[in-house]
Amino acid sequence: MALPPRVFFTLHEASARWGCNISDIAGWADAGRFRILTGIPAVQSGEEIVAGKVALSPMELLPLFRRCGTGPSEAIMRRIQPLAGHDWMLITEPAGGIPVAVADMLIQAEEVHAFEDENDMVRRTPSGPGVTSPYDWEGMTIALILRIFDHGLPATQAELVAEMQDWFADQTDGRKMPDSRSIRRRITPIWRALRREDA
Repeated sequence: MALPPRVFFTLHEASARWGCNISDIAGWADAGRFRILTGIPAVQSGEEIVAGKVALSPMELLPLFRRCGTGPSEAIMRRIQPLAGHDWMLITEPAGGIPVAVADMLIQAEEVHAFEDENDMVRRTPSGPGVTSPYDWEGMTIALILRIFDHGLPATQAELVAEMQDWFADQTDGRKMPDSRSIRRRITPIWRALRREDA
């Protein structure tokens, strides 16, 4: 039985996934491309009590994101944004704010995937000895080649992704299918190369 998709990525996982520095991630978050979250215990903002998932302002924690790597790993957070609202709230109790560490900062997986889609990013997939996958990617590649050889390319990449997802379903009686994003990441380089030839 396959595990459900992951819900969060840490900043370090996202930077490794995208091949960038966490200072880049802080900049993109500040520009509104996605939110950096953390979990907090109950704090007070005026008369309101806030706890759980909150968004952070990277520019207020700027020393944590120094490109040179000399910054601290923890800073004091004095302002938060509850996920349900758009207003920033000042932490009034504890009066000095609360500590937050880079290791405890997260990006929601759906925002990671949306960012990758918006920027046409194809994530590098680990390969080589010792790397295993629950899916038969090699078999899919062979099926993909045969499909294109026999029938050419469909009108859209989405159709090709759907056909390959159907192939996985047929091979496993519907028990073991990767999500469409994972299939698309493997198909995209082939699709682009072939579409350039057709142009």
